[in-house]
Amino acid sequence: MTRLLKFLRLNHRDRYLLIKTLILLGFVNLGLWLLPFSTLRRILDWIGKPNPRASRTPVHKIIWAVDVSTNFIPGAKCLARALTCQVLMNQRGDSPELRIGVAKDEEGKLKAHAWIEDQGKVVIGYLNNLSSYTPLPTLPRSLL
Repeated sequence: MTRLLKFLRLNHRDRYLLIKTLILLGFVNLGLWLLPFSTLRRILDWIGKPNPRASRTPVHKIIWAVDVSTNFIPGAKCLARALTCQVLMNQRGDSPELRIGVAKDEEGKLKAHAWIEDQGKVVIGYLNNLSSYTPLPTLPRSLL
């Protein structure tokens, strides 16, 4: 009940952003399971086309909406969060970069993490040990 009250107390722009982000994150999360990554990227590129008529949602609001939406999408991990944030930032006309890095944990097992950078700064997906991840080379869209 308190979640519903919090939602209803939001202004209409924040409610719209939250609903839009929740749907997008759910789609991205499902797409990661069901679609080849290249197909999902093409769909997300189409969805994320800049829209000059849309309001320029501040980046901190996009991050807030992704963070809140993550609580309602079971299994939404860093890659789904990063892709969702990237689409919403692309719609603003920004050029965020998806970064995926790999590292070995204490047991020698490979682990991966995804984050978004914009103008050299981590927008979403920051970890205290992010520097321990070796970023994979960024592939041109034509190879995805």
